[in-house]
Amino acid sequence: MSVSTVGGQSALAIQQLVAMRAQFDDLQRQLSTGQKSSTYAGLGLNRGVTVSLNAQLAAISGYDSTIGNVGTRISLMNTALGQMTSITSNVKAAMVQANTTGAGNGNGPSVAQQTAQSSLDQLLGLLNTQAAGRYLFSGRATDQPAVETTDHILNGNGSQAGLKQLISERTQADLGADGLGRLVISQPNSTDVSVAEDSTSPFGLKLASVTSNLTNATVSSPTGAPASLDIDLSGGNPNAGETVSLRFNLPDGTSQNLTLTATNSATPSAGQFTIGATSADTALNLQNAVTAGITTLGATSLTAASAVAASNDFFDADLNNPPQRVNGPPFDTATGMTAGTAANSVVWYTGEPGTGPARATATARIDTSLSVSYGARANEQGFRDIVQNIATLAAVPISASDPNAAQLSSALNQRLNVNLSGVPGAQTITNIATDLASAQTAMKAASDRHSQTSATLGDFLQSIEGVSSEQVGTELLALQTRMQAAMQTTAMLFQTSLVNYLK
Repeated sequence: MSVSTVGGQSALAIQQLVAMRAQFDDLQRQLSTGQKSSTYAGLGLNRGVTVSLNAQLAAISGYDSTIGNVGTRISLMNTALGQMTSITSNVKAAMVQANTTGAGNGNGPSVAQQTAQSSLDQLLGLLNTQAAGRYLFSGRATDQPAVETTDHILNGNGSQAGLKQLISERTQADLGADGLGRLVISQPNSTDVSVAEDSTSPFGLKLASVTSNLTNATVSSPTGAPASLDIDLSGGNPNAGETVSLRFNLPDGTSQNLTLTATNSATPSAGQFTIGATSADTALNLQNAVTAGITTLGATSLTAASAVAASNDFFDADLNNPPQRVNGPPFDTATGMTAGTAANSVVWYTGEPGTGPARATATARIDTSLSVSYGARANEQGFRDIVQNIATLAAVPISASDPNAAQLSSALNQRLNVNLSGVPGAQTITNIATDLASAQTAMKAASDRHSQTSATLGDFLQSIEGVSSEQVGTELLALQTRMQAAMQTTAMLFQTSLVNYLK
């Protein structure tokens, strides 16, 4: 029979103590961290599931971080859109006031222009909104401003012409040297009145039609290139109250009538012509009335339409396509347009001049298979219409001493008010806000799903990795008791000797 040595038993006891000490340390770690193991290896067969769950939770956390960043950007954009809407309402109110209370004394147009100037400053500042150094309305060019400054847009920048200069050049081209809208008014003979376009250019008043109920008159509709019309009074004088109406097409696509009424008064009012003693006298009076009427039309409706046409050219431009300019000088006899360059013309929109959908210029993945688009360009129609029309109001010079100031202001404001109200079917600020709201709704729904998913996955992960503090505490106490007993036994073994045993 073999007998184990006391030394061998002591070594075994020491190994058990070391193992229990390691177990004790691990239980203390579990109690303090709440985690079953500090490594995946300690989880046994569940380690693969744990890796997968942690990867899903990390991905969800990344998506939520993206949602937070994008949500901040969209909130700033929505704030800007709301302020743009308020600015538009204020400018429209100023234009209405200019046409009513202040139109007679010349203060109305001045107040409206001052309002437009300050509103344009605010509007351009909103379009240059940044979030953490990222310009929100520049498309993909997030590192550069979306629009130029108010001063550069209106007044130019060195050798680069601004909107005011383009409007001035176009107005000269449309009015002509004599202010008659590039029309030639003449009498081929003593009883005829002829109105003809001076060239086949895109400038000035264009003859559209003529209607008449003048007795004894022969009226020919506009024909030829350039077009002309004729009113022949050789058949005799008309009767008082009878009219002839000339319709003109204007540079901005609108039209305007000039209606003249025959009168027996020797001092006719505006829009009237005196019936003379002979047909020749009447024809001369009619020619003078046509000339006066077209001169007024040129100083009011034509000037307003010309400004709108020039602003269309200016705001159609981007970095790849500078604005179209009147081919001059001289401008009052110009017959065509020419392409501007970046060297001689300000380009108001300085962001990305892409042609794809503006929303697609900024996208963010907010879920495994879901992305939202929230980009914007300041030259989108909804933005451009507001900038263009407010800038035009600020740029057109209206002098309080001009006898036609009220009519010019009314003609200009009427056009700009219609444009600011939005053309049916055209994009508006509301459409852009709706697109951004859709992105916000999608992000909110994704965030809610992430919260629910994270809670479920977290619970599952905790059931694998986590431990019960009560159970660990109990195991610690039991282990502590066992360790105390083992240490006492080990101590006794170390004190045992042959002498003690023989006793």
